[in-house]
Amino acid sequence: MFPGEQAEDAIVADVANGHGKEAAARGGGAMGVEGGDHREQEEEHGGGKFTMKSLLWHGGSVWDAWFSCASNQVAQVLLTLPYSFSQLGMVSGVLLQVFYGLMGSWTAYLISVLYVEYRTRKERQGVSFKNHVIQWFEVLDGLLGPYWKAAGLIFNCTFLLFGTVIQLIACASNIYYINDRLDKRTWTYIFGACCATTVFIPSFHNYRVWSFLGLGMTTYTAWYLTIAAAVHGQVDGVTHSGPKKLVLYFTGATNILYTFGGHAITVEIMHAMWKPQKFKYIYLVATLYVFTLTLPSAAAMYWAFGDQLLNHSNAFSLLPRSRWRDAAVILMLIHQFITFGFACTPLYFVWEKAIGMHDTGSVLLRALARLPVVVPVWFLAIIFPFFGPINSAVGALLVSFTVYIIPALAHMLTYRSASARLNAAEKPPSFLPSWSGMFVVNTFVVGWVLVVGFGLGGWASVANFVKQIDTFGLFAKCYQCPPRTHAPAGPPLPGPPHH
Repeated sequence: MFPGEQAEDAIVADVANGHGKEAAARGGGAMGVEGGDHREQEEEHGGGKFTMKSLLWHGGSVWDAWFSCASNQVAQVLLTLPYSFSQLGMVSGVLLQVFYGLMGSWTAYLISVLYVEYRTRKERQGVSFKNHVIQWFEVLDGLLGPYWKAAGLIFNCTFLLFGTVIQLIACASNIYYINDRLDKRTWTYIFGACCATTVFIPSFHNYRVWSFLGLGMTTYTAWYLTIAAAVHGQVDGVTHSGPKKLVLYFTGATNILYTFGGHAITVEIMHAMWKPQKFKYIYLVATLYVFTLTLPSAAAMYWAFGDQLLNHSNAFSLLPRSRWRDAAVILMLIHQFITFGFACTPLYFVWEKAIGMHDTGSVLLRALARLPVVVPVWFLAIIFPFFGPINSAVGALLVSFTVYIIPALAHMLTYRSASARLNAAEKPPSFLPSWSGMFVVNTFVVGWVLVVGFGLGGWASVANFVKQIDTFGLFAKCYQCPPRTHAPAGPPLPGPPHH
């Protein structure tokens, strides 16, 4: 068992004692979410005994979920946010990060509530999820019916597909700044083969170490960007003309919408927890930490380079070569491999269920069955190697529905009747204790994202995406590659003194 989990259980037990009679009166279903699956996993992993395997491999605590959320939220997008600031301007860049970060935390909370509601109802009917990973489209199906299931499946899978494509493009884009002897398309072939090894990671239980390391890697990279920009100083004749054009403004805004819309895998992360009901505020706390990475790095890079970023969607491209930058590039490469696995694992689950392999015990058989999922990802990354513009297009057309509109609508429809509200497994939060207040907030989220995110953002991001295709063409061999020179590298950042 994860260190501290026994103490955590004791606290939960005290709280549960106060609500046990109420749960029993409702059929005891909610207790299955907290306790039944936890006992099954303890038996599966050795009855809670400490082993190196349980320490490194079987994650399910609140801390595991927090690391997974924070690590998954800032991957390659950390390198495109300075590009977004050049499109939006400093003030809008900061304000929209805070606004969409809080909005994303709200809809992640809604998803967690709907997951608990769905699981509670199913467990009252005697359904066991010991060998089954619950996914978002199944939650929608159980609560609202097959049409909602189809919508959830289409939007979520398409979003995750392009999310993995973006990670693959980012790998090729980043490695090019260390080794330009191969073009970016060739690097995409290589990293596609490397990322295919994620088929061997069974589920989100097994990302414990990777999540921890991944967050450390993005933390280093964010502060490297901040410090390197400050040390470099402003370039000669720097200009900060953003916002300059409506197309650029809303393209940048949808990239930020995408940044804080990383909870398409929220349900899978929750299901991997020993006590899923504890997830409610984890995403918010993860977002607050992410602000400490994204705001300083994007602001510092925009201050230093200004409008030059409009033609450099990868922040690494403007910083001089140094051992510090090389370290950041390598760490981001490793992290993008991790994030590729995060985004692709739900797709693996969907594919396993479709071909009847989801409950197979053999890791090798499941890995072989998953390989066809990697092929379209690989192919799309080679066709559309447009790093920043894809983020914006995915944010406007897919994230807007998957992460914001569908959860808010689903919550309102699930609890539209008085009986559903009375028997709800999760009541409104203490900071917004009325159902009417929740409906007002949800209506605002749907309206804002539909008009600003999907409507204006969709128009701007698609126009920008088409412009990239017209400029560079499909199957671009080396998108936004600088002319090859062999001039000496720029001066390195100051390092520790040698003794």
